[in-house]
Amino acid sequence: MTEVNNNPGWREPILKHFTPEIAEAVRLTIVTDPDQLLTEQEILVELRDRGFDLVPFEDHAAFRYAYESKYRQVWDQGDRTNLVVALKSSAGNVDALPHDLLVKARTDDRCLSFSVGELFPTLSPNVVSALDRQYFDVLYQALKRADSKRLGLDDSKDFVLRHVFEVAPELIKTPSSLLKVLLSRHYRGMSFPEILDQRFIQLLKKEGRWRDWPLDSIVPSRVAFLEFLDERWSHFVERVAKGNEPKAKEAAAAYGLKHRGPVEIPFDHDDIKVYIDNLFQEGQLHPIDGYSASDLPEQWMHVGIISSAEDDRQIRFERLSARLESEFPPEDAKHGDWVEFARTWGEWAALRWEIGDANTGMTAVDLKELHDRIEETFGSWVMRAYGSLHNLSHSNRPAMVHHIPRHLAQSFVATGGAAAGSGRPSRHALVVVDGMGMDQWVILRDALVDKLGDKARIQEDGTFAWVPTLTSVSRQAIFAGQEPLFFGASIRDTSKERAHWSRFWEDQGAAKIEIGYVKEGKNQPDEAFLGDVAKLAEHPKIRVLGIVVGKIDQAMHGMPTGTSGLHAMVRDWARTGAFSKLVETLLDEGYELAITSDHGNIQGSGIGKPKVGAIADERGERVHVFPDELTREDAAKSFPDTICWPQTGLPDGYCALIASGRGAFVTEDRQTVGHGGIAMEEVIVPFVKISKGTE
Repeated sequence: MTEVNNNPGWREPILKHFTPEIAEAVRLTIVTDPDQLLTEQEILVELRDRGFDLVPFEDHAAFRYAYESKYRQVWDQGDRTNLVVALKSSAGNVDALPHDLLVKARTDDRCLSFSVGELFPTLSPNVVSALDRQYFDVLYQALKRADSKRLGLDDSKDFVLRHVFEVAPELIKTPSSLLKVLLSRHYRGMSFPEILDQRFIQLLKKEGRWRDWPLDSIVPSRVAFLEFLDERWSHFVERVAKGNEPKAKEAAAAYGLKHRGPVEIPFDHDDIKVYIDNLFQEGQLHPIDGYSASDLPEQWMHVGIISSAEDDRQIRFERLSARLESEFPPEDAKHGDWVEFARTWGEWAALRWEIGDANTGMTAVDLKELHDRIEETFGSWVMRAYGSLHNLSHSNRPAMVHHIPRHLAQSFVATGGAAAGSGRPSRHALVVVDGMGMDQWVILRDALVDKLGDKARIQEDGTFAWVPTLTSVSRQAIFAGQEPLFFGASIRDTSKERAHWSRFWEDQGAAKIEIGYVKEGKNQPDEAFLGDVAKLAEHPKIRVLGIVVGKIDQAMHGMPTGTSGLHAMVRDWARTGAFSKLVETLLDEGYELAITSDHGNIQGSGIGKPKVGAIADERGERVHVFPDELTREDAAKSFPDTICWPQTGLPDGYCALIASGRGAFVTEDRQTVGHGGIAMEEVIVPFVKISKGTE
């Protein structure tokens, strides 16, 4: 995709209404924002930097609580804050807001409205509004260079395909050119709006040459496309190993392939093989058995075969290391850039602890410097951008863990609704693996693939945990579907999770009897826990099921051998098949399954223990929580490198002091595995969707 300069561009017509001078002059702005333009990351950051706080109006009771506690009381005390209320609906619904706010905003002439139709007037608003906001910069620049005439619906689709996604269907003439387009898209996890996918497929089919290809599945679905490649890789390796020439057209059905289309595809084309290597490194494609490196003439092919040779794993590790070094997100990165980087890190870290540091080809100094650089870069980005993430849209992907229930609810049919024929799943399960980082997910994913094979279709992504990355904060936010601000009374424990989960889904139209929740007990045997899950899952009334798996978090604390020991434990647990059995049970009972975590974990080095006695409400290894800012600041004086974490999204009286970098609040001669801070491994966690595949 074309690079663009970072400038206000399309944001300027919005930001001109939110200058620092205006922030000094007014307290309240109401914005009708049906296209959710204010939830774009750079706009959110800029609004905050200019002195404005954004609060979406979604739930009347939650909004009233936030308004009264965070703004009304502050204004009554004579202090200044500036509130921006965003309505994700049409201007006609503005009257749903509290009357006192409406009167104030109208008196100050601060009722505003923004839409994509106003910002991009020459394109069909249906096309623009379907786009993820991250593509608006490219679209704005393309329109500046284009003819200013107004385009119809199909011409708008074609303009966006060509100028935003660099896809020109009329130029796709060969299998390699089609595969290059699809690889470029799916490798980067780019999600086209359905309206563009339909247009792209329509134009390809018009050419007539792709009638044998499963375009309706491999164009929109990353999972289906990777399956399409995976089941053809073995045929490619067999042909190359035997020195055979490519065969003409062969029917996929004759070889028992799930996806129709040609059996032979040009993996060795220069435009294709550059992606294939990375997909195997990341575990998105799966190597095959029965061949050795000597059977294949080119080294890039070796990553696609199973070998017991240590040097093969070392080569993979070296390539992943090179990718980490070369793919560092820039200072102005989007949150999705860091998610993709963290996924590569997860593959790298899982392999590192599997083969052992002595076999990585990197010195202890090299490993430490890379890790420290990652934490320093990510830490700087977090301090700038994290405060805006909680207001991002949850529609396409949940930016933060509390967005996950709302993201899942988009495909939920309320009780009494006509689910039949709607194409929507009738049952949903959310599995929260407490303490699971991206690297531990890689271990569990590989075990799932080995044990379930084609029975499970896995779609991987990531999301951001709440800071401080504590279970009572971040896991509770998941089940509540809310920011921690709204459950301040229970933020120090998890006893209200079941009630939060039930309240959320009842608000979505589920009956209480249709909502289930089960949590693994401390040291509970896997068999007993699986029995608890199965009992709820198979209940005919249950349609929404929340599950907490505690195995990793329970093992993490007090782990004497650090991260390497934790990985060994997770590998052993994965081999038992308990997690795979849990997933299989849910799929067999007809659930659409999502898997996530409340926080990850990191191995930290002791920086000393603050002498806070009973002053701190919580004394974790990576974070201490204080009842007020003054006592926190007093404790921080003895630890100048610690971070007094901002109160964004947190209730009053919950003030976090975080150990920076890879430090930990333990004695200086100790190493510990813990969580609570802002390290990349703690903050970015997996978000995975699993659906039933084929046997």
